[in-house]
Order: sequence, then structure tokens, then C-alpha cells
Amino acid sequence: MGYDMSLIFLGCVAAAGLGVNLLCLAIYLSCLCCCRKDEEEEESKKSNSCCVTWAAVAAGLICCVAVGVGFYGNSETNDGVYQLTYSLYNANHTLAGVDSLVTGTVGGMQGGLNEHLSRLGEIFAARGDFVQRLQFMQQMSENIMKQLLGLPDWEKAKVDLAAIADQTAYVEYYRWLTYLLILILDLVICLAACLGLAKQSRWLLTTMMVCGVLTLILSWASLGADVATAVGTSDFCVAPDKFLMNQTKDVISSDIVHYYLYCSQTLPNPFQQSLTVFQRSLTTMQIQIQGLLQFAVPLFPTAERDLLSIQHLLNNSEASLHQLTALLDCRGLNKDYLDALIGVCYDGVEGLLYLCLFSLLAACAFSVMLCAIPRAWRQIANRDRDYDDIDDGDPFNPQSRRMMSHRSEQGNMHSFCSYSSSMGSQTSLHPPTQAVTNAPLNQSALFGGNPRYENVPLIGRGSPPPSYSPTMRATYLSMTEDQIRHYGEDFRA
Repeated sequence: MGYDMSLIFLGCVAAAGLGVNLLCLAIYLSCLCCCRKDEEEEESKKSNSCCVTWAAVAAGLICCVAVGVGFYGNSETNDGVYQLTYSLYNANHTLAGVDSLVTGTVGGMQGGLNEHLSRLGEIFAARGDFVQRLQFMQQMSENIMKQLLGLPDWEKAKVDLAAIADQTAYVEYYRWLTYLLILILDLVICLAACLGLAKQSRWLLTTMMVCGVLTLILSWASLGADVATAVGTSDFCVAPDKFLMNQTKDVISSDIVHYYLYCSQTLPNPFQQSLTVFQRSLTTMQIQIQGLLQFAVPLFPTAERDLLSIQHLLNNSEASLHQLTALLDCRGLNKDYLDALIGVCYDGVEGLLYLCLFSLLAACAFSVMLCAIPRAWRQIANRDRDYDDIDDGDPFNPQSRRMMSHRSEQGNMHSFCSYSSSMGSQTSLHPPTQAVTNAPLNQSALFGGNPRYENVPLIGRGSPPPSYSPTMRATYLSMTEDQIRHYGEDFRA
């Protein structure tokens, strides 16, 4: 219980780190909103823009590195857990095979062998020496069953291993999927925040700021879980043998567990005596069957069928003995045990450490992003405010240019009339009628024969042609009446 509390304490440390991080961000945002003056903003606008740009670049790079580290750590952890579950399933298969062989051999001895021996006892009732051989074989079969039943009960251990493997595989699948979604989410939020900074979109930056806060909380939570899991796994890897002996002391004897954990040639095989007795009993029974087939069948032909059935049963038992000897050898289970340790203590712990690094880098990246977004948002607001302060009639105002492009469909004659009405009262220039009617030049020929320009005087209109630039228009409007009159006389001449 105390050890579990220590792991929970590590998670609380990560929660405290999250609180400190959020507190620092809150203080920074408060200072940004309250302590800056408008004059300082105007003077340092260019430097602030550079700071926001570099902060966005730093946050993007850190986020990309964090996502790469996270993908690698998630893959390594998944490989380690897969190796663990694979080894558990192999060990479970080995123990299941041992249990199947023991059960089949004992069942064959108790069922088929006893039945054949009972019939042979009735057939050989007249021959006492044959009956003694049958009784001797009965004792050998009971001895074999005693040795097999003396083996450890692997059924409980087999079920526990299968349950552990199934539960581990189930948890690992959802852990891997969750981290994969977190990695994709971090990358999408980072890219969206960079897009918002590039587009200077306030609503996108606001949305990414909220998502960044949630992702920051998620990063610290994953850091606490990864640290607690890595510490617990590392403690197991310090002394895995002792841990397993404590867990199996109520199921299997300690000498058997010790034999499989270390698998040294100097260690005695705890099953050697039972297997030797099994082998000798089978050999003795086969010798007795061979003698009965040789001497009893000529006298009792009806006993041949039962004797051949017993011989077949003994041959199958001998095959089971060889398989049982191979399965009970320590090398198979010890290999599975070492593979599981490598998967957990090397790939698994390494992957967890990389995931811890990913969580730290992600927290740093989103902290920098949360510091840069409010500055960018404020710069965008200041830019819009500066545009609002510009006169709508200013031709260099982007909003005015958009409005002018929208009104361009009204044609050039509208501008002529508008300026004519405004300039008529200022210049009071009205060209004489005879200057238009008695013009020596053909205006139709002068304007390319376009009837739209015929009988349209240009003097005294008060507005330059629409092809004039705003600077030329201002120059024209600043001319005196004498200059305009002189310009008209030169034009008539």
C-alpha cells in the first residue's frame, strides 16, 4: 500500500507542475494586459512582431520534435509490451502442454490399462505366474500415476498467465491508440496555430489558444502517468526474480521456480526423479508385455488382442514421456522469461522515458505558443484599429480601395459629373458658347470618330480625365483661375 502511495505521489508532483505552469501563464497574461502602455506599443511594434515570429517558430520546432519523440516512444513501448504478451502466451502454451500430457497419460493408465488388465486376469486365471505378472504391471501403472500426480498443478499457473497476457494486451491497445490520437492532436493544433499567425485570424488564434490550454493539461497528465509507470516498471526490473518468487509461492514450490528462473546446469532438475521412475516403470511394463506375448499367446490366443492394446498404450505413454521431458526442461520457459524481461525492462522502459520527454517538450511548446498568441492577437487588434482611424476618402486605405473597386461599375461619366458640380462654384468658369459651336476642329475626328465624345467640352469641367493619378488631380485642383483660363485659350488656339 505504501508503494502505491509513492507512485500516486509522483502523479501529484506532475499535477503540481501543471499548477505552476498555469500560474506562470496567468501572471504573464495579466502583465501583458495591464502593464503595457499604448506609447510603448507604438514604439516597440516592430520588435514585438519579431518576438512573436520567433516564438511561433520556436513553438513549431519544439512541437515537431516532441511529436517525433512521442511516435518513437509509443512504438518502443508497444514493441516491449507485445514481446511481454508473446512470451506469456508461449509460457502458457508450454504449461498447457505439460498439463495435457499428464492428464492424458494418467487417464490412459486409469481407464484403458486397468480394463485390459482385468480381462487378462480372467483369461489367465488358471496360470498363477501370468497373473503375478499382471499384478506387477498394475503396481507399475499405479507408480507411474503417482509420479505424474506428484508434479505441480500447472492448471492454476496456466490460467493466471493467460489472464495476465489478455489483460495486458487489452490495456496496451487502448494506451497505444490514446497516445497516437494525442500525437496527432498536438501536431494539428500546432499547425493550426501557425496558420492562424500567418493568416492573422483572430478567431482561429482564439480557438487554438483554448485547445492549447487543454492540450497543456493533457501533456502534464500524461507526464505524471508515464513517470509513475516508468518508476514502477524500473523497480520491478531491479529484482524481477524476487518479485516472481513472492507471487508464486502459494502456487509452485520455490525450488521449481528457482530452477526455471536461473536454469543453470549446476542446479538439480526437480522433475528428474519423477521422470526417471516413469521411464523405468514403462520399460518394466514393456518387458512384461513382451514376455506375455511370447509365452502366453500360444496358450491363450484370446489374450493377444488385450496384450497388443496394452503395448500400444505403453508406446503412447513413452512418446508422452519424451514430450513431457522436453516441456519440463528449464530452457524453454527460461527463454520466455528472459524475452519478457527484455521487452519490459529495455524496450518498455525506454519507450516510457521517451514518452516522458515527449510530454515535457509538448508542455514547453504549448507554453511558448500560449505566450505568443496573445501578443499576436493584440497586434492584429492594433492594426485593425489603425485602419479604422484612416480617412475613408484616403485612396491608400485598404478599406477605401475595396469600396472603390465595388463602385467601379458606375463608369467614368459619374466622376465627371460629380466633380463638375463641385468645381462649378469654385472656378465659375463657363466656356462661351461660340467656343464650342465655332470650333475650327472637327471634334468627331479629334476623338477618333466616337460619337460619345462629340459636342462634349472639356474646358471648365472641374475634373481631370479618369486616367489621371490622384497626385495629378490634386495639382489640377490647386491651379488658379488665370492658369485655367490661359489653359483654355491655348486649347482653343
